[in-house]
Amino acid sequence: MPSDRLLVAFGDELFNYDFGPYHPLNRSRTDVFVRRLMELKARAPEKIELTEPAMATEEEISLFHTKEYIEFVKLACSPGSKIRYLDYGDTPAYPNCFVRASTVVGTTLKLLREIASGRTLRAFNPVGGLHHARRNSAGGFCIFNDAAIAIEYALRRIGYKAVAYVDIDAHHGDGVYYDFEDDPRVIFFDIHQDGRTLYPGTGFEHERGRGEALGRKMNAPLPPYSGDEEFLRALEKGLKFLDQFEFDIVFFQAGADGLAGDPLTNLMYSRRAHESAARALLELAERKCDGRILAFGGGGYNPINVGEAWSAVVEVLAGV
Repeated sequence: MPSDRLLVAFGDELFNYDFGPYHPLNRSRTDVFVRRLMELKARAPEKIELTEPAMATEEEISLFHTKEYIEFVKLACSPGSKIRYLDYGDTPAYPNCFVRASTVVGTTLKLLREIASGRTLRAFNPVGGLHHARRNSAGGFCIFNDAAIAIEYALRRIGYKAVAYVDIDAHHGDGVYYDFEDDPRVIFFDIHQDGRTLYPGTGFEHERGRGEALGRKMNAPLPPYSGDEEFLRALEKGLKFLDQFEFDIVFFQAGADGLAGDPLTNLMYSRRAHESAARALLELAERKCDGRILAFGGGGYNPINVGEAWSAVVEVLAGV
């Protein structure tokens, strides 16, 4: 029987994925969440299990990323490198960034294997969900796309026939959408701020997949200053969309940057959005795939909001 505990990845090797104190994605953004997580674990130790990070192999990373891009990251992140950015200016290169990015990937794959083995049904990688990296490039603070690698691993290594990927980060998950746009095995639903007003400028309603995957993807862009009510209406439509399909696991990118007060976005959610999404997706997973769900923290650049959103996800998935 699978454990009824929520497995949460935890450790300095994981939380050290950051770009320094003056970058939006810095270590301090997770401080409030870590305190909340410790409080939740103290309150219900039988419901939450912490697990150490793990580092991915290059072969695992290459399930999604090209070998040329992996070599570029290794070079850029090596001591003495003169490469300052892995992209056009959002994602800095620095010594050890290859190791830190590989640790995010390895930790996500460790959690996925635990779910696939039946040891647990629910897991959360708070630093995972780096959904902007493409097969051959970095983007939007994302070096390696752990969510996309997990999708490839689930389909190619574990043998799942289909997966559902749900993303509520304020930024569109372009690195997942476009690289699986024509793959019918990846059921995709994404609520985000309208791409005409926010990076990466993608994710429009008419983008519904291509070829055999046409109609198996759904984008739900929201105008700036949308709040809980707009979010919940979009979520309801997305759940009806998802309910049409069969899949073996739910991947849930729970970015916290849609909460009011995030310095990079213009949405106005409260904690209620993440609580509602987590509860609805857990119920969906229980109906469709025996309760298997792997959640990622994703973005979020206001530490208080990160604490609110991610702790809401943990509470729901752990049943605290």
